[in-house]
Amino acid sequence: MSLNKPVSETAAVDAEAEGMARAFAQRFGRPPARFYRAPGRVNVIGEHTDYNQGWVMPAAIDLAVRIAIAPRSDRRLRLASAQFEAIASFDFDGGPVPDSDGGVAAVPRWARSLAGVARLLEAGQGPLRGADVFIDSQIPVGAGLSSSAALDVGFGYALAAVNGITVDPTALALLCQRASHEFGGTRCGIMDFYIACHGRAGQVVELDTRTLDARWWPWPGQLSLVACDTGRSHDNATSGYNQRRAECEAAVVRLQQWLPQLRALRDLNAADLDRYAPQLDPTLAARCRHVVSENARVAAAAAALAAGDFVRLGELVDASHRSLRDDYQVSCRELDLMVEICRRQPGVYGARMMGGGFGGCALALAAPAAVPELRRRVMREYPHATALVPEVWACTPAAGVGAWAIGESATQDGVDAGTTL
Repeated sequence: MSLNKPVSETAAVDAEAEGMARAFAQRFGRPPARFYRAPGRVNVIGEHTDYNQGWVMPAAIDLAVRIAIAPRSDRRLRLASAQFEAIASFDFDGGPVPDSDGGVAAVPRWARSLAGVARLLEAGQGPLRGADVFIDSQIPVGAGLSSSAALDVGFGYALAAVNGITVDPTALALLCQRASHEFGGTRCGIMDFYIACHGRAGQVVELDTRTLDARWWPWPGQLSLVACDTGRSHDNATSGYNQRRAECEAAVVRLQQWLPQLRALRDLNAADLDRYAPQLDPTLAARCRHVVSENARVAAAAAALAAGDFVRLGELVDASHRSLRDDYQVSCRELDLMVEICRRQPGVYGARMMGGGFGGCALALAAPAAVPELRRRVMREYPHATALVPEVWACTPAAGVGAWAIGESATQDGVDAGTTL
């Protein structure tokens, strides 16, 4: 723990770590050796562009997945979670590899991508020792705040550390993305994993998801990132998320008849879209229109942020929601209603759905003084219209994955307390 933390914050972290340690001991009969955390994220703008090799603008946030871990002398992994009853267990030596089709009963669905992270880490680094792992998440599952990516990254970081392995953070992000594709059943982009690994306190990143070139921007204190959970859970693996990616890939194949240099929709410009859209199926043309316009909005948002023009930034966020709703068709009644409620409130510059869609969170950009009233209005108006109970968080840009609440046992069992990824 940082010695610079206020006493009250340090005490709170100590209490949380003690609770994690008790839960770990109840499940595994021994204390944990180390603690880690990986953050969730909000995405200011740039939605469904990352798997099209476009641009995004996310921030890691102060809601996180926390992990307690202790290495084992054998090669068995045992995974328990405060959010799920089923314990996952498998052995590196001859244990079955779970797949996204659910064919392995011993590995519950919530842990399949974690088993994939472990398998891929061993494939790249050599034989690993096993571990007992307990996970507790502050990030609501299915809210669109990237709980799954935080879980994969935090687990991969922790497992590497207790095995004495130093891994580049970008390599970890790419490994976790691959595990999600091959084991978790979601063909997601790199954004969520990248920001979980690279997040910076007080900053957002303008990220080129093809090259991974990153430009960091200080997030202004005059603007709050407010995540409003609709209470309608979503699951990228079973929603229309994978279908949208397939549609984008189909559009690229069709457009390559006239634009052979096109590798992804990120290479499509507005003029070529206007020229060739009539040759496309209307659905594919609409998907292209969203990606092309959303990439342009990311660049415009960076310019607005640099200029301190919050009104313009809010306008771009509003336009993003309309595009996601109308052209990409990943919104839903609950998200549209939440966005409408947020936009009506004084001090809110803009709002949009966030994440994969079909449920989860809306993001509102609001003046800090407006946040309490925004929360009150959401908590009153949204349940009245939907019979669902929302949640509202004012999020702070936070650091990426790392050690958390390291106690006196941090160097036990041969673990190097200085190990980083």
